[in-house]
Amino acid sequence: MKPQHESYLSVGGMIEMNTNPVTSFIRMNLLAGIDLHCPLLQAAIALLVIGFLTVISLLKFYAYITCGRCNSDRKMKGKTVIVTGATGGIGKETAKDLAARGARVILACRNTDYGNQIKDYGNQIKDEFVKETQNENIVVKKLDLSSQKSIREFAKDINQTESRLDVLIHNAGTAELRSKTTEDGLELTMATNHFGPFLLTHLLIDLLKRSAPSRIVVVASALYRFASVNLNKLNPVDSFCPGYIYYVSKYVNIYFTEELARRLEEQGCQTSVYAAVSEEIEGVTGKYFIDCKEGTLSNAARDMAKAKKVWEVSEKLVNLQPDDPKI
Repeated sequence: MKPQHESYLSVGGMIEMNTNPVTSFIRMNLLAGIDLHCPLLQAAIALLVIGFLTVISLLKFYAYITCGRCNSDRKMKGKTVIVTGATGGIGKETAKDLAARGARVILACRNTDYGNQIKDYGNQIKDEFVKETQNENIVVKKLDLSSQKSIREFAKDINQTESRLDVLIHNAGTAELRSKTTEDGLELTMATNHFGPFLLTHLLIDLLKRSAPSRIVVVASALYRFASVNLNKLNPVDSFCPGYIYYVSKYVNIYFTEELARRLEEQGCQTSVYAAVSEEIEGVTGKYFIDCKEGTLSNAARDMAKAKKVWEVSEKLVNLQPDDPKI
């Protein structure tokens, strides 16, 4: 389960009467004495429904007029882009936008096969993208960011089959409400939202460098402001509030990006699209964007000493090997 920056609500359908025991109990007890055919009651229900739909419409309109949009018409033909978590939400819309611009888009998805119900889910995803974007250069690959084994297999495949990588968009994320630990001994939310992207970036960094000027986009969240980062508990497997770890992971995303930018500099969904294609930010690195413009980070989030420490702890927790690429 992952909180989204945007949400969509669909209201419709019909009320189906059935005869199961729960429904019968409600009709016989809770609704006893209420005449559902009463014109006044029907009018009241209609007003409530209309009021609810009006509020939803106003909220969607407010989001439309206040949220930033990427107005760049830059084409991406000849560019290769990886988008993680691209089968739904912001990641899916970001990937579609980039595909419509002509990029070769690699959809890195945790679930590419739903078993007996959908035998080839990956092809269905690809067909949907091709139909909507008129771009057949779409590739679907399996990637579970909570598994270091899956990350290494994915990175090995990319390094062997792709001649270039221009943009890597870390969009995939999760927010677990129950404490869960991965096969690598990491707390699941932190593994998916931070440690996975951290390891994947290391394993693909050489390909990104060879494709320079390339970009790495990390989708964080303003929710980081509700969290703090405890360097002694960067892997909070015993957290009493797993849901809070999502906020922490978004905070750590910012530290990761800042330290990544510093290290690379020394070596020489609309906001995601903006960061990936905009010519306005060519050469800009280590910055935080919200609603397609540069945002302001809290003072604590600009603590470069802490960002460096987060990096060092992360290196140990993702089990970087001596022959892995270094950043």
